[in-house]
Amino acid sequence: MTPDPRARTAGLAVGVGLRPGTPADAIEAAVRELVGESVIRCLATVDRRADEPGLRTAAARLGVPVRVFTAEQLADVAVPNPSMRTATALGTPSVAEAAALLAAESADLTLPKQIARGITIAAASFAHPPS
Repeated sequence: MTPDPRARTAGLAVGVGLRPGTPADAIEAAVRELVGESVIRCLATVDRRADEPGLRTAAARLGVPVRVFTAEQLADVAVPNPSMRTATALGTPSVAEAAALLAAESADLTLPKQIARGITIAAASFAHPPS
């Protein structure tokens, strides 16, 4: 991936779609594999995964908060790669892409969804550096 130049200064919201019980090492490795050393400002996902120990541990290691959104909030976001399987299972056609866009308050993905280590990752750049 060639990171958007904004990712170096404003940072990324990284959307994460994962199965229950996914280990922190796998999440952290998948995130770094796909976004490299870009500045990460948060991990974002569906509220059903908010208390996943692996996600919480990965976020702590990365030094970022976890932002969560309801399936209804995620379903309201137009994404380039919706999934019928995800829509059936969770009530939203997107977790990673929609969560990244909502968390960054952005209309554009820096990284459309990709799968690494069985984890779906997408990223959106924040418009401005943290204040």
